[in-house]
Amino acid sequence: MKRIASRDNPDFRLLIRAQEGRRAPGERASVPLPVALEGPHLCSSWLDIQGQPELAFVDETRVAQSEISGILAQVDSSRIRLCAPAMMKAASQVVQGQGLTFLVRAPTPSVPQNIDENCLWLDRLQDPGNMGTLLRTAAAAGIAQVYLSGGCVAAWSPKVLRSAQGAHFALAIHEGQDLIELRERLRIPLLVTALEGAQSLYEAELPRHAAWVFGNEGRGVSRALLNAADMKLSIPQNEAVESLNVAIAAGICLFEQRRRFLST
Repeated sequence: MKRIASRDNPDFRLLIRAQEGRRAPGERASVPLPVALEGPHLCSSWLDIQGQPELAFVDETRVAQSEISGILAQVDSSRIRLCAPAMMKAASQVVQGQGLTFLVRAPTPSVPQNIDENCLWLDRLQDPGNMGTLLRTAAAAGIAQVYLSGGCVAAWSPKVLRSAQGAHFALAIHEGQDLIELRERLRIPLLVTALEGAQSLYEAELPRHAAWVFGNEGRGVSRALLNAADMKLSIPQNEAVESLNVAIAAGICLFEQRRRFLST
């Protein structure tokens, strides 16, 4: 373990950049972004799925806490950095810091040549809370692949990570995708929610496997994706409300499909 006493320490500055979503000066864009995983839950999930972090920052007054000490016991001691409580607070994105933060690199999985399993496509989604909820919902519905168009909020940003509550580690998240080009790799129907020219979700003959598209909070799914869809669906609702929150709509659709095929 190494103790850090100054906020100008290079390792600590890396942590701050990760919390802000910035790269180190001169770092190539091809290098995966640095990501700060804050709290024992996210750190433990990373260890279980991905292995060692680049660095582990810990509040030196909380090293002996059972939950934190159990995690640190699995980390190579050369990667651990002890910090004063004030420094950990300065690097935290939450009011009540949790005493432990991993510095890692966001995974960059390869896109399959043929997309033939249930997946989630997100088109220019902007809100971190919605993004995190959608990732968590997809993982809960048994979906393993998520494709994000350009213009989406960063999937590994701190707010999205907190909202998703560890769902990232059950998913292969493909960021910066051209969804129209990706259509050529699709071997299953493309399903889009729409307000016009759509059939009811509950009356439609849903396929067992599909790519579900959900769009921008204000503008919805792009016209190009609407035109490329194999099926347009709507969720029947009270006429007093124009539309549903995108994360809520996705949850209804994904679990309606899961309900139909869960026992078959």
